[in-house]
Amino acid sequence: MSTATPPNRIEDHALIGDTYTAALVGRDGTIDWACLPRFDSPSTFASLLGTEDHGHWSLRPTDPDATSTRRHHPDTLVLSTVWTTSTGVVEVTDLMPIGAHRASIIRRVRGLQGSVEIEQTLRIRFDYARALPWVRQIGGDEDPALLATAGPGSVVVRGVRFRADDHRHTHTVTVHDGDVVDTVLTWYPSHREPPEPLDVDAALPATERWWRDWMATAHTEGPYAEASRRSLLLLRAMTHGQTGGVVAAATTSLPEDPGGERNWDYRYVWLRDASLALASLIAHGYRDEAMHWRGWLLRAIAGDPADVQIMYGIAGERELPERTLDELPGYLDSTPVRLGNGASTQYQGDVFGEVLAALHDARELGVEENADSWALQRALLGYVEEHWQQPDNGIWEMRGPRRHFTHSRAMIWAAFDRGVAAVEEFGLEGPVDRWRQLRDEVRAEIEEHGWNAERGSYRQHYDTDEVDASLLVLPQIGYVPADDPRMTGTVAAIEQDLRVGDHGLVLRYRTTSGFDGLSGSEHPFLACSFWLVEQYAASGRVEDAERLMDVLVGYANDVGMLSEEIDVATGHHIGNTPQVLSHLTLVSAADAIARARGTSSGHRTRLAVHDGGTRSWTGGGRRAGAPS
Repeated sequence: MSTATPPNRIEDHALIGDTYTAALVGRDGTIDWACLPRFDSPSTFASLLGTEDHGHWSLRPTDPDATSTRRHHPDTLVLSTVWTTSTGVVEVTDLMPIGAHRASIIRRVRGLQGSVEIEQTLRIRFDYARALPWVRQIGGDEDPALLATAGPGSVVVRGVRFRADDHRHTHTVTVHDGDVVDTVLTWYPSHREPPEPLDVDAALPATERWWRDWMATAHTEGPYAEASRRSLLLLRAMTHGQTGGVVAAATTSLPEDPGGERNWDYRYVWLRDASLALASLIAHGYRDEAMHWRGWLLRAIAGDPADVQIMYGIAGERELPERTLDELPGYLDSTPVRLGNGASTQYQGDVFGEVLAALHDARELGVEENADSWALQRALLGYVEEHWQQPDNGIWEMRGPRRHFTHSRAMIWAAFDRGVAAVEEFGLEGPVDRWRQLRDEVRAEIEEHGWNAERGSYRQHYDTDEVDASLLVLPQIGYVPADDPRMTGTVAAIEQDLRVGDHGLVLRYRTTSGFDGLSGSEHPFLACSFWLVEQYAASGRVEDAERLMDVLVGYANDVGMLSEEIDVATGHHIGNTPQVLSHLTLVSAADAIARARGTSSGHRTRLAVHDGGTRSWTGGGRRAGAPS
């Protein structure tokens, strides 16, 4: 276990972004993670995974006793930090402008009271700190600029004149009441001329207006409406503005086990996360965004169904080779730091259910099928018909032997179920009798091999008596009612085996058996805990749902961000951040509580539950899935 303490913990960060990429700003005024110009580009600032020498941009008072408070402007990703010193008060506004046509970061300092000495320190390090740039000053006293270039990328920094100091650049200024000092960093391709300066006075209100206009569509209800709104905002921030791909997180290699090897690159698009994103968008009124996402999905998976992957690049790229980066020591000395993700080559049968269920949601919303989109879905179902009996690596991307995971089998069931619904409810053409028969065969197999009669619960996979938190998804996809004894028995087993601490947070699965192919352990997984909230609410345990929900929402930091996991002993965030799946399952859990309390007017869709008929399901459609 590492003994190093970073200047900013994971939970100390706030996100700013422009829907193409994002940056993390620490409580101390340091930008210590930014990849420009895309989420998955090589880093420009990477001190989060190392030291200041790996790239950072600090801006704060020189007074070591200065204190600060911060917030995002309502319904935006414009961050305001107010610093108070013994001599005065200043406000720092950080944002990435929308519509700037280049990835840019604006840092505006405004004097509010008295006078405050502000210092900036800029260490630009391209390509994960492997490229020390060539830096030169241009411009005069009225328009100073700093140019930094290495390989294909350049940045220009305008607004103040920095001073070179041992491979870093600094600037100090005293800001008086009413003064405004702007610094703007803009990325551009190094083979082109620097872009024209940004008009900060225009960019700031335009960016605020863009975010607020988007949030005006959000329909949130109940006691957790504000947390849901914040989560939906972060979802939009992590959705690429052109392609519609939803990245799982803004970071790579923030560890699930500090000091260990469970460090993954999450700057890609998991079909599971994207499917859950579609469900949330549908439930909260975002039809255009749902159509945008469907377009991404159909482009990404087009071709031979045998080639469907569990994840893709932001534009649908298929090659995501995993490699390690020795130049970065890692957060809390957690190595290796990884680029790419080897799980992209795994076979996971549940992905077909994820895709077909998500496209069923789109039909429920009123997104019409065309000949190509339905032909693709029929091709996927044809592939599932031929290969549904194969074992797979499971939702958690196990790096051990393939198994028949119960969750994966249930998602195969969901694939056939949505095929049947497409024909029966929407009049599309397909071999509905065969799909109905296969759906029943999968159910019979699950009930024979995935059910542990002795314990009265479903099992993680057919060769174990262990349980898995992914089983909480079964009612959400319509496989079994939430209040069915089979499900309540499964919940009891999950509570017994997977709960950690006094508040009921749950692990994904027990890592002690070592069958996942990795050393070390991990912490409670927030998405699984939100799934448990949804299960409680749907099965009549509303008070239990609210108690656990209060704990989970309480783990969000001061600007409403959540990572992947929580260390319940310390309250520290663990894993990549902001974790889209954590925020999307928060929204789903909040919706479930609102429905249980009768305060939701949520969208209604129909899911077949084959225990003697069909039931109605109120909510944003089918919800499931996660990156590892």
